Amino acid sequence: MSRAMFAPSARQSNWLIVIGFLALGYALYLRYLAVELTSVGLACQGGLQTWLCATRSFVTTLFNHSVFGWVAFGAAAINLIRPTVPLFALGLAAAAFGVVLYNVGLSALAVALLILSFARPVTSETEPD
Repeated sequence: MSRAMFAPSARQSNWLIVIGFLALGYALYLRYLAVELTSVGLACQGGLQTWLCATRSFVTTLFNHSVFGWVAFGAAAINLIRPTVPLFALGLAAAAFGVVLYNVGLSALAVALLILSFARPVTSETEPD
């Protein structure tokens, strides 16, 4: 008796697509309109106290410490061992942020592990009826 492989349902796949594109879009917004934009950088370093400057500072701290890459890699590694849709979504979102925000190495490895997780059997709690 063969076990079913990890494959999200159509509804789950739609949500994963939405999560992936939202994470990718917000990461692109942060990179090109907050982190790399010279006028925003100069204003924030000059003492401007806005939500964009606070977000820019927070995101810069996170990618300087490779948080996006490590979170993506951790979620993808756990998902490879025991595949579930929420872990896949977390790994996908963190990998999208990591690829765009300078944590490419670990995030690319996480994407490869996420792809490999489709070859794993589903866990007993998530098996289809």
